[in-house]
Amino acid sequence: MKKIALLHYAGPPIIGGVELTMAYHARWLHRFGYEVHIVAGRGEAQDDAPYVFHHIPEMDSRHPDVLEVGRALAEGLVPAGFETLKKRLEEALQPLLAQMDVVVAHNIVTLHKNLPLTAALHGLHQRMRFPLLAWSHDFAWHDELYIPYMHPGYPWDLLRTPWEDVRYVAVSEHRRKILARLLGLPQAAIAVVPPGVDVAEFFKWEPETARLVERLDLLHAEPLLLLPARITRRKNIEMGIRVTAALVRFMPDAVLVVTGPPGPHNPANIAYLEELKDLRDRLGVVERVHFLYEMGPSGKPLLVSHGMMTDFYFLADVLLFPSRREGFGIPILEAGLARMPIFAADLPPIRESAGSLAYYFNPEGEPYAIARAIAERLTQDPLYQMRKRVLRHFTWRTLVQERVIPLLEEAMEHGANP
Repeated sequence: MKKIALLHYAGPPIIGGVELTMAYHARWLHRFGYEVHIVAGRGEAQDDAPYVFHHIPEMDSRHPDVLEVGRALAEGLVPAGFETLKKRLEEALQPLLAQMDVVVAHNIVTLHKNLPLTAALHGLHQRMRFPLLAWSHDFAWHDELYIPYMHPGYPWDLLRTPWEDVRYVAVSEHRRKILARLLGLPQAAIAVVPPGVDVAEFFKWEPETARLVERLDLLHAEPLLLLPARITRRKNIEMGIRVTAALVRFMPDAVLVVTGPPGPHNPANIAYLEELKDLRDRLGVVERVHFLYEMGPSGKPLLVSHGMMTDFYFLADVLLFPSRREGFGIPILEAGLARMPIFAADLPPIRESAGSLAYYFNPEGEPYAIARAIAERLTQDPLYQMRKRVLRHFTWRTLVQERVIPLLEEAMEHGANP
């Protein structure tokens, strides 16, 4: 396995933006087959962590020796203790970094919180020439809070002078522009990898929900339609399938999820499920329509829990409710709480609960017209568009797979410079 070292003043479980980034990078790099080592001055090893933790106390920005040296540096003085501390850090880091295929240094190359560490890393890199990515979140020479503590010359100039054979990474386009001006580099020489979100943790999904989302690739559904109903004929699930088949003409990545099992009181419901699957086959939407009842572990039937239902309400983009008959229609209320657009059969009980706030259709009507209405609503909805933008570009998995790993592989193959 290729070995990746992530360096910072502190590491997980310390709470902070950089530490969070390191934790998620470590998690997903491990899942993609890398051996990850976090090297930090604060933090600790955690049970079942997807990385090896190495504690070097002098890397901590709050270490007493670092603070003492830092007070002199803030006044423009390089105390004798600076070189002593630098050498201690080099001795601790050298055997670790010698084992690594790539080293990723978070903020150490552009921030002044531990200048002996910055100098130690610079010296080691000059001698050892390991691939080094300078992940730059903050810039001491640009921040008005820090500039008073910056002084011309060594070691402060290490933070504003481009290091040879080092690939700089900024966390946004805006930061890239600032860093390019600071270092005198072309913007193209600096990569951009923003932070991300973990959807499962954000929504606190049930483990079974997370398994289904992964198995069915539901985060890439655009849109995800939710039909929360038992499989009985009065629920008119065939209309949901026909609407989905029509919708893929407008939105090719549309997906429909039917949550319920066959109704328990009529044996004919099993035959109805088979009819629905035949219809799905005939319309060519086998990969677009999923019956969760069939998605249990080891091929067993799945009964969706209340917690899972809540997960799907907040995961899905549209409630599709094509019933022929309803006594009331509780899913309409649940969809309202989840802020979902509601596309429902025009039935009196549903109008009682949704009023004029749902899109109504004839449950025996034309699927194409319903699909077109869904597509028009979503393409004009900035909330939907923003949600899909996040899911498309800003999940940790996507960022690691599409941006972080190519940088690591490029550094291993050609050195850190592009």
